Amino acid sequence: MALRARALYDFRSENPGEISLREHEVLSLCSEQDIEGWLEGVNSRGDRGLFPASYVQVIRAPEPSLAGDGGPSAPARYANVPPGGFEPLPAAPPASFKPPPDTFQPLLQPQQAPPPSTFQPPGAGFPYGGGALQPSPQQLYGGYQASQGSDDDWDDEWDDSSTVADEPGALGSGAYPDLDGSSSAGVGAAGRYRLSTRSDLSLGSRSGSAPPQHHPSGAKSSATVSRNLNRFSTFVKSGGEAFVLGEASGFVKDGDKLCVVLGPYGPEWQENPYPFQCTIDDPTKQTKFKGMKSYISYKLVPTHTQVPVHRRYKHFDWLYARLAEKFPVISVPHLPEKQATGRFEEDFISKRRKGLIWWMNHMASHPVLAQCDVFQHFLTCPSSTDEKAWKQGKRKAEKDEMVGANFFLTLSTPPAAALDLQEVESKIDGFKCFTKKMDDSALQLNHTANEFARKQVTGFKKEYQKVGQSFRGLSQAFELDQQAFSVGLNQAIAFTGDAYDAIGELFAEQPRQDLDPVMDLLALYQGHLANFPDIIHVQKGALTKVKESRRHVEEGKMEVQKADGIQDRCNTISFATLAEIHHFHQIRYLLFL
Repeated sequence: MALRARALYDFRSENPGEISLREHEVLSLCSEQDIEGWLEGVNSRGDRGLFPASYVQVIRAPEPSLAGDGGPSAPARYANVPPGGFEPLPAAPPASFKPPPDTFQPLLQPQQAPPPSTFQPPGAGFPYGGGALQPSPQQLYGGYQASQGSDDDWDDEWDDSSTVADEPGALGSGAYPDLDGSSSAGVGAAGRYRLSTRSDLSLGSRSGSAPPQHHPSGAKSSATVSRNLNRFSTFVKSGGEAFVLGEASGFVKDGDKLCVVLGPYGPEWQENPYPFQCTIDDPTKQTKFKGMKSYISYKLVPTHTQVPVHRRYKHFDWLYARLAEKFPVISVPHLPEKQATGRFEEDFISKRRKGLIWWMNHMASHPVLAQCDVFQHFLTCPSSTDEKAWKQGKRKAEKDEMVGANFFLTLSTPPAAALDLQEVESKIDGFKCFTKKMDDSALQLNHTANEFARKQVTGFKKEYQKVGQSFRGLSQAFELDQQAFSVGLNQAIAFTGDAYDAIGELFAEQPRQDLDPVMDLLALYQGHLANFPDIIHVQKGALTKVKESRRHVEEGKMEVQKADGIQDRCNTISFATLAEIHHFHQIRYLLFL
């Protein structure tokens, strides 16, 4: 029987993949099994997504009668018809309509209307003239709409607010289910609305009005690769699933293409033809609003422009968010951590500056990130003198269309280059083990080095000073003897005490020369390595779709051409992932050398 549920409370969606609910609203469930407390279904407005299982009550309707048209359970088949009744159209030759006896789940989608007909649903008690279903006001206007914020106040609101977009393949607001009849007498009604018997939204076309046909064994059918049930996975949120399934579409300019080439060690990013570096100097405390607000400003000087620009930490934070959103298969290292107190202390400012230098060096050395428009805008636009140009570039970056699934359209792979899926999977698994081991080792080394540096700065220095003080005490005792021949001895003992003091100071200064740079590098790589599980997850998800499509081909449920398209798009993701892995190893070797 069709799975339905009634909303017990109002629920407002806040994340991609969620849908809003209204109290007493009736929903169609894709599955009664919850996913970590979430159910998936379609609300009365046709939006498909996840919602809390505790917010709804499953409606367990009885099985529809198979004996006759007038059985008591027949009206339950029309329980999902939106309220508001039927609007009759001009009269036409009447035709009877008998709904199919099998159970189904409605999918809302208007169809092209043929000549109207009249049918009497069993037990319904009212005529239907083939007219369009009229939605109630709650169905049309019950959905939550996010407001579009303003980015004029950069201190508080940086990112332009945006509404949650519909999932690829989800039903749009205001659509209604198609009623699909198997009887030839019900063509008038079935031509206008079609009712799918599938338990999940198909990735294929839903526009046909003909009832589903039973294919003989071995015949090709329109089977499609299923969607991930967990809509919060990185593979789904990054747009990788939509791209692999062929749902991404857009126009890619030549300047937006990201080229992967075959190097001596495999796929790698095409080199930046105009490499550059960027220095970060002169952190200064500045104020605004007549001294009511203070912040630290850093001076950035790119070598390819030699024009200094000033940026605050929140500007770096905004840039990081844009890059992390745009490049799902490229690792953007995390920024140095924020600090609520002591933001203007000299030690903290110096430490943050060093972290930003490491971060900037990595960004400038990446062939893709260094040439990105938003990164170049960040480095070259003087926000203090040309605020209008800065805001225009900021809005352009935030409204970039080449994000999510469309980002993968910008990837250009080597022509006529084939990848062995087993070899790719083996390399990815090996790199996954490598990153986990390196992450654990870096964490352990960072902890050990930090503890040893602390001992050098405090413990070792203090112990050497205690020894030096003891030698000076002995020298002072010897000076009480006024013998002339002991003057040289007294001075030598005092000099020994001073030498121990100097050694203690050298121990305190030593971590700045060796351990501090190592710990700064390890901190950068800890934020670097944390990105790769998500990158690997995207590639693994693409491989899973390829394996599923191959299984459908072997079972005769999918055409070979469609499966080849899925594999080609998976190869695109694999090329980019392997290129990013190669760049990671290349830079790692240079930094740790």
